[in-house]
Amino acid sequence: MAKTFVDTTRPHSDFMLTITDVLRQRGSDVLTAPDESAAVLDIVSDETGQRVLSVSARNIPREYEVYYAVTFSLRIRGQSLIDSETLVVTRSYTYDETEVLAKAAEEQILRRSLAEDLARRVVRRIESLGATAALPNG
Repeated sequence: MAKTFVDTTRPHSDFMLTITDVLRQRGSDVLTAPDESAAVLDIVSDETGQRVLSVSARNIPREYEVYYAVTFSLRIRGQSLIDSETLVVTRSYTYDETEVLAKAAEEQILRRSLAEDLARRVVRRIESLGATAALPNG
């Protein structure tokens, strides 16, 4: 995977920004256009959101769960090495309606952290195949 093209419909998501950084840190040349000699990391789905985990007696949310889910596949020279796989990571945080701005910032930080975690997991999954022999271990 000395050369990698990341195919996605969400090129500016937290996950995409992180995965391209992680690939570059590992020595891969991340291409902006497809190339026949490049590995193709296809990001089929890149979704994030939140769910209410608990509410107070007054029916006010007290705890949320932030999630990030990515479905990806990997092809090298037309050969599928990883069929569609989904990874999901979650984190929970407490909510206080008197600290709305701080909690909104906390949620955004959690999303970025989840995207970073997912990017590292995707790269580890690829490395576990031995498909990234051209990449230095880092």
